[in-house]
Amino acid sequence: MKYRDQTLPTAERVRDLLGRMTLAEKAGQLIQPFGWTCYERKADGSVEMTEAFKTRVAQGGIGSLYGTLRADPWTGVTLETGLSPEEGAKLINQMQAYAIQESRLGIPILFCEECSHGHMAIGSTVFPVPLAIGSTWNPELYHEMCRAVALETRSQGGAATCSPVLDVVRDPRWGRTEECFAEDPYLVAEMGVQAIRGLQGHGLDRDDAILATVKHFAAYGSSEGGRNSAAVHMGPRELHEVDLLPFRKAVEAGARSVMTAYNEIDGVPCTTNRYLLQDVLRDQWGFDGFVITDCGALGMLVSGHNTADRADKAVAQALIAGIDMEMSGEMFEEHLLSAIDRGLIYESDLDRAAARVLEMKFTLGLFDRPFVDPDRARQVIGCSEHRDLAKKVADESIILLKNDAHTLPLSKEIGSIAVIGPNADAPYNQLGDYTSPQPKGAIVTVLEGIRAKLGGEAERVLYAPGCRIKGDSREGFPLALECAAKADAVVMVIGGSSARDFGEGTIDLKTGASVVTDDPWNDMECGEGIDRSTLNLLGVQLELVQEVHKLGKPLIVVYINGRPIAEPWIVEHADAIVEAWYPGQEGGHAVADMLFGDVNPSGRLTISIPKHVGQLPVYYYKRRTRGKRYLETDFNAQYPFGYGLSYSEFEYSNLQVEPAVISADEEAVVTVDVTNISDVAGAEVVQLYITDMAASLTRPEKSLKGFHKISLQPGEAKKVSFSVGREQLEFVSADLTRIVEEGDFSLLVGPHSESYMTATLKVTTS
Repeated sequence: MKYRDQTLPTAERVRDLLGRMTLAEKAGQLIQPFGWTCYERKADGSVEMTEAFKTRVAQGGIGSLYGTLRADPWTGVTLETGLSPEEGAKLINQMQAYAIQESRLGIPILFCEECSHGHMAIGSTVFPVPLAIGSTWNPELYHEMCRAVALETRSQGGAATCSPVLDVVRDPRWGRTEECFAEDPYLVAEMGVQAIRGLQGHGLDRDDAILATVKHFAAYGSSEGGRNSAAVHMGPRELHEVDLLPFRKAVEAGARSVMTAYNEIDGVPCTTNRYLLQDVLRDQWGFDGFVITDCGALGMLVSGHNTADRADKAVAQALIAGIDMEMSGEMFEEHLLSAIDRGLIYESDLDRAAARVLEMKFTLGLFDRPFVDPDRARQVIGCSEHRDLAKKVADESIILLKNDAHTLPLSKEIGSIAVIGPNADAPYNQLGDYTSPQPKGAIVTVLEGIRAKLGGEAERVLYAPGCRIKGDSREGFPLALECAAKADAVVMVIGGSSARDFGEGTIDLKTGASVVTDDPWNDMECGEGIDRSTLNLLGVQLELVQEVHKLGKPLIVVYINGRPIAEPWIVEHADAIVEAWYPGQEGGHAVADMLFGDVNPSGRLTISIPKHVGQLPVYYYKRRTRGKRYLETDFNAQYPFGYGLSYSEFEYSNLQVEPAVISADEEAVVTVDVTNISDVAGAEVVQLYITDMAASLTRPEKSLKGFHKISLQPGEAKKVSFSVGREQLEFVSADLTRIVEEGDFSLLVGPHSESYMTATLKVTTS
């Protein structure tokens, strides 16, 4: 059997194997059932494969399994019923061995896992969410994080992941905002490239690399009203210039798997959009991997988009458009062969998709080295080095939005501090969506971080939850006000939650103690499928802050949340405001280090924060023709894209462009001197924006085209340089080609999108 010969080229092995397969076996390669349903824990604690799994293997095979190691309330897998790192590796070895030994051709299974901000499995490291990762403005650090995630996942048997998310956020009311890096396509692309390189490593067949799946293709972050899976109203130029840019860059970086989005664009569902999946992805970009649907997307073609009146027609539409695998597998498993029988598709269509899946299995080395080492999984998953890395990512992601009268950093000699709010000591609330159950002590909350910072003396750190994220109960106000009255400063930890119901119970608002109940409070107000019509704080959180403010104590607000919060009263009255997003398992230490000055904040906004939800959209790169101001307010953000304060002060000077005139195929170099004029070492994010002063088509007012994160000691100066050429100056023309036109360009260099120095570059045709 040639396909077993490791010395042969992959294409030859695929042809040989495909020629030996039945229709049912080919169809089996295109399905991805839920992996957590394929095993069960027995009363004696042992873990066994289910009979249903064994039957499916024998009847034609399973191409892939989704989330075999996943644990969370959606799967119903808990700490008690789920798998430890070592158990997970052993189970996947058993399942892989069964698939190889008991199927006719011995085709291995592709195990695909969720790794949005760490492998979504028990014991794995929980990093900050992508919105926080983007806020680091440090792609190299993210690359290092992706290497750690790939190692943890592959060591347990996962060979592919449903990440990174490359959606560009237009409306932060969207619940999946936390899963995205930014509102800006350039920044998303930079992070996406590092995700591909980091996850896929130096070769997909290595034991520290996994197949990255870029998603959601395409324009998923631009849905109507910020509603998940809603329609997208966008012309082809904007689609190519903004939403497709990160995907194109990811494909150029080596992405071999793409997941389609639920939405439709101008009436065409992404799941059946042949223009996107064939003309653009494969023909124009040269993509040579496989395309997978999101879970349940094919069903939406019959009930939702209604582009098909029967399931077999929906299956045919998707396969012909370019879909190669279905997550959940339900529609392909039940209707793929009947679609062939009815002449809706041909066996050649099935062959094409199956070949793409098989090619990736060979590329991943699954035929030649299908098993993993459980001892290695136990050693590397959740190791101290990865925990330290999670802390570093959190350190660089936290954004200081306001710091009146140098309220921060706080002195460690402070007499006492009150830590108040529903997110002060709520571990799951600081992790975000797509998080597994956590053993006690795995997560450091803000309260725990501050207590550790001040030596653990209970009388110095007073705590009260005050209220919940949602709900109108004020029964916790008296304890919160009592603590605040005794303290020298108050840290209010408020915001949102993407935590699903992990059965952890709730908090007694009168005492702050954890209470296990039969009906745990669910504070989830963000995450997949949790979209909002407003951006204000929910419940009575704002009222709690207002009551504490009346005491006249220094008031520091720390937001832990998955989308921007628009609360003008807090902007006006708080002495300091910190945006931490969902900072991961080490978030409590990171917030405490920042509050007390052991870490100088260097996070910068990657998404504009509006003054009011009625201003939306407020993304910074709107076109000049954005219209007039509203009657009640302007359309400027409260905190603009790229913004963030530091304990240091930086000065920009000597902006130069050389040469000042170039042709479309030449490059200019932009340089600027940045000096730390304070007595505190810090990091600054130097940002380059470009404005096309006049063009044949309407262009954005400004667009990010470069950035560098630099560290400066007190008094130190550095010269920062950017290259500006075709890639930075081009735009998508009316015929959807990328062109550079002659004319003047303004080059804007500064600390954020509303503060910069300006120079001019002229582009000529000669």
